[in-house]
Amino acid sequence: MTQPPPQPPTEPPTEPPTEPPTQETVRRLVLSLLGEDAAPGPGPEVRPVTEGGGHFTWWVGRRHVLRLARDREASLRQRRELRLRDLIRPHVGVAVPMSVARGEWASGLNCTLDTKVPGVSGEEQAVSALGEADLAGLLTGLREVPVRQAETLGVPRTPPRSLEALRAAAVRAAERLPAEEFDPARFDQLAASAAIQLGAQTGAAVLVHHGLLGDHLVVSPEGRVRGVLDWTGAVTGDPAEDIAGLAVAVGAPAAVRSATLAGYGARPCLRGLWLARCDTVIRLADRPRGRDDDRLPLLETRLRRAWESILLERVTDLRDGTDDLP
Repeated sequence: MTQPPPQPPTEPPTEPPTEPPTQETVRRLVLSLLGEDAAPGPGPEVRPVTEGGGHFTWWVGRRHVLRLARDREASLRQRRELRLRDLIRPHVGVAVPMSVARGEWASGLNCTLDTKVPGVSGEEQAVSALGEADLAGLLTGLREVPVRQAETLGVPRTPPRSLEALRAAAVRAAERLPAEEFDPARFDQLAASAAIQLGAQTGAAVLVHHGLLGDHLVVSPEGRVRGVLDWTGAVTGDPAEDIAGLAVAVGAPAAVRSATLAGYGARPCLRGLWLARCDTVIRLADRPRGRDDDRLPLLETRLRRAWESILLERVTDLRDGTDDLP
């Protein structure tokens, strides 16, 4: 019997590194990305961004940020984000970081050197009335981004969440919290029938940032919103998700005012408000069990913001089904 020819040994697939790079590795990487644009000498100062980014996000001098994908899935999202940012930039009215250089920092793992948007985190600086107008422009612009073009770039479409199911999960979560942290009776404001009424409307998909939290908003000392960071989680779907994010980031009244300025009416505003309220209760209840890595004070602050009272929920009657923009 003829024996098959021997096969050459196959090399095991290269596994991406699990540890973040050292400062010296990052310095050399920046110099290679800048190439001829690098100034003579040791190059710009590099230091890790500790808030949110760990050692996979680095400040580079005063004007740039280096972002390193942790794994191949993150690399795919980063490549998609770079294309998406170019699509949305003309629409949203606030700064979106621009990539000045990109490449790989390890085999199969992407990196991008982005422009730094001047300002501070929205967790550190309150948004002013003019800042609310900036947020309104952002929401308006997101609605104007062509959904088909975004999905052609690989942005996924996400179905709207069931507020009815989310409310039930949040009520169960609230029962696990100490009474001094949260009173489950507060959910009496959202009856089960009202949760059904606040279901997402069909045909309402728009581009959604899906992470409009304070640390993704760049705010000036005067309270203007100057930019929005991290578009890797963007989807096409329910616009109420971004209203919910703003309720957590800047408080329920400011979020609703911004959404109203953007042309959204009572139903999407209230839906976004209650998505935020349910989410913040669930995250706070999950924190002691180790399923949420956010710091407890931040979770408590976000809960307080989302549960701030607004006039709209006391005067709106949705029974006629008539409303507004989706």
